[in-house]
Amino acid sequence: MKILVINGSPKGQQSSTMHITQAFLNGAGFTDVEMIDVSKLKIKSCLGCYACWNKTPGQCIIRDDMGEFLKKRIEADIVIWSFPLYCFNVPGGLKNLIDRQLPLKLPFMSPDAENGGHPSRYDLTNQRHIIISTCGFWTTKGNYGSVTAMFDRLFGAGKYDTIFCAQGGLFGRPETKNLVDEYLETVKCAGIEYVNGSISEATQADLADPILPRNAYETAADASWGIEITEGTEGSKNPPDDSLNFTKQMAAFYVPDGKERVIEMHYTDINKTYQIWMNPHGSKVITDEFKKYTTKIETPYSVWLAISRGEISGQDALFQQQYKILGDFDIMMRWDELFSGAKPKKKTAATEASVPSSQSQRKTDMKILLMPWIVIWIGLAINPIVGGALGVISAVLVPLLWLRYRSVIYEYITIPIVAGLSLAALLGIDVRIIVPVSYLCFGLMWLISALNKTSLTAYYSYNSYGGEEFLDNPLFIKINRILTVCWGCMYLVMTIAIYFLMGTVLLPYIGLISSVPPAVMGIFTAWFPHWYMARWAKG
Repeated sequence: MKILVINGSPKGQQSSTMHITQAFLNGAGFTDVEMIDVSKLKIKSCLGCYACWNKTPGQCIIRDDMGEFLKKRIEADIVIWSFPLYCFNVPGGLKNLIDRQLPLKLPFMSPDAENGGHPSRYDLTNQRHIIISTCGFWTTKGNYGSVTAMFDRLFGAGKYDTIFCAQGGLFGRPETKNLVDEYLETVKCAGIEYVNGSISEATQADLADPILPRNAYETAADASWGIEITEGTEGSKNPPDDSLNFTKQMAAFYVPDGKERVIEMHYTDINKTYQIWMNPHGSKVITDEFKKYTTKIETPYSVWLAISRGEISGQDALFQQQYKILGDFDIMMRWDELFSGAKPKKKTAATEASVPSSQSQRKTDMKILLMPWIVIWIGLAINPIVGGALGVISAVLVPLLWLRYRSVIYEYITIPIVAGLSLAALLGIDVRIIVPVSYLCFGLMWLISALNKTSLTAYYSYNSYGGEEFLDNPLFIKINRILTVCWGCMYLVMTIAIYFLMGTVLLPYIGLISSVPPAVMGIFTAWFPHWYMARWAKG
């Protein structure tokens, strides 16, 4: 199957539309793809001489790149028309190429065309077409009428597919990568559906849904030009500096959550200060008569700009104390959520189906690690035989849970240890030795893991911080190493306490008693990262 991609953007491969086209190709899994950049072709304007109809049938008398293009156009099984919207239609170069396709038609009038037309010179009835286009407006509605009218005449109404995407300015910008990536996942889904028949209505609805709300997009778009609107139709002036525009764009992506806050941005390298007043209805940038701030960010403008563009990690910059946070640190923990520009879209069944269930995409779960240990701690204290049997069963069940959750090396270590201790109990070894030894093994596992680059708690807590990439974050690693050492020391202390309790009347209640220290430590674990990061952020 031959796929011909016609890139009609004057920007060539740098076109925003090409991000969508490439995602569609990736989803469809096409292999035999030829991409043509119209901007690189030497194609003159049509002369309207009609020589291709009577003097040289099927051949244009103009000798340029058009002849070779027409051959590829005829041979293609699927033609993808990729272009940005220019003045409510296709860019000039692409329109010129479309005009020059007259040799593909016969000169005779077609009786089948209600409004007049010409039959095809070649049998292209099985050739499929899909139009992929972006525009700079907040919505596609009412902006593609001229485009669809033209392609309706070229291929017939309803005989081609479309992916029209608004807010094309978001593509290729590091600041909006997460939002764009979510949209491109839907485009990949469309590619999968297309190659299997047709794009579903649900996916088409998702593709037509604006990435950002109108106000957020238009506010950010207006600020991006670097000029201010003044009174009159021609008036505009440059703002004091780019930092104000940047702050306005950042504020435009705020998603109201019903609370009122004031973030004060102090750009230390340019000595500029602005406030973002966030209220239940939206946000506003304040340049004077400042309010009392909720959170103050003291940062070089160059650093915050690089963070927003994804050039450096915000967490890494915080660890290196390249900026400071004063006041309420909670907003920093929710930054990606509050400044996402839009609430997360619900994933359709088709989108879910397009995401492979690989080991790397599953989440870890500490309950898998804890389950076998808790079983033997409680079970052996009550009844050695029953507890031993349950311990073996729990160790065997752990690999089954890996079908849904991502496995961690410490779970692999846990299986033989728990199974061995359980078998020892079944063989009659005194549980007053087995249970303390189990706590000792568990505590040592935590402490030894703290010596590694990635400690035990880090493997399980990165889910709460946004992803596996946090395993490379120095501050995240340091916090989790501290927590891992604390947990390991706690279990070593519990080893001694449990050893002495095993010989008392409290033996049946060992499981209950031993649950108290971890519960307290759990509260500490939830509090400590927030406190430590806030303390670190203050410098």
